[in-house]
Amino acid sequence: MKIYVDYDDCLCETARSFSELAVEMFGIHVPYEKIRYFELNRSFGLNEEQFEQFMIRGHQPEVLLSYEETPGASKVINEWLERGHEVSVITGRPYSAYDPSRQWLDDHGLKDVRMYCLNKYGRNGFFRNIDFSLELEDYYKMKFDLAVEDSPKAFKFFDHLPDLKVLVFDRPWNRECVFPGPNYTRCTDWERIDSLVR
Repeated sequence: MKIYVDYDDCLCETARSFSELAVEMFGIHVPYEKIRYFELNRSFGLNEEQFEQFMIRGHQPEVLLSYEETPGASKVINEWLERGHEVSVITGRPYSAYDPSRQWLDDHGLKDVRMYCLNKYGRNGFFRNIDFSLELEDYYKMKFDLAVEDSPKAFKFFDHLPDLKVLVFDRPWNRECVFPGPNYTRCTDWERIDSLVR
């Protein structure tokens, strides 16, 4: 089985870290459970300048390496690899974040997982032909049987795979969204995700 796994808020607790970062940088306190939108500028009420500073800081290597693992993620993914599944981590992080993101995976026992930075938001146009940086046209040539994703904004990237089973990692910002079809299932943790894969 070919499995797509999103990085932020599926493998690691990015939003929890960003909630703390908003307090540190701007004195804005929005608890994790109150983060209602994938668009963090909207969730934290940041203006354009603040949001740019926020995203730059949030993608600094020392910050990326500090994110806590989502409980059970590496254990389950390594078991999938042992059972012969192919696992690819597909992230919307900019390619400039590749090295610390790769290091975080390695540090958490996920050395055998492929990782790609998908240019979902038009940020990486000048990084063409890099092995681990995907443009959308390259991504759409890839096939997956199953995906683990938390962001409703990313669901549109699955339209080319009508038989794909999507396991939606339960997060505050996706609790009110309407799933695109019956192949989408909400999962509260990695134990539940693994039980569905089995």
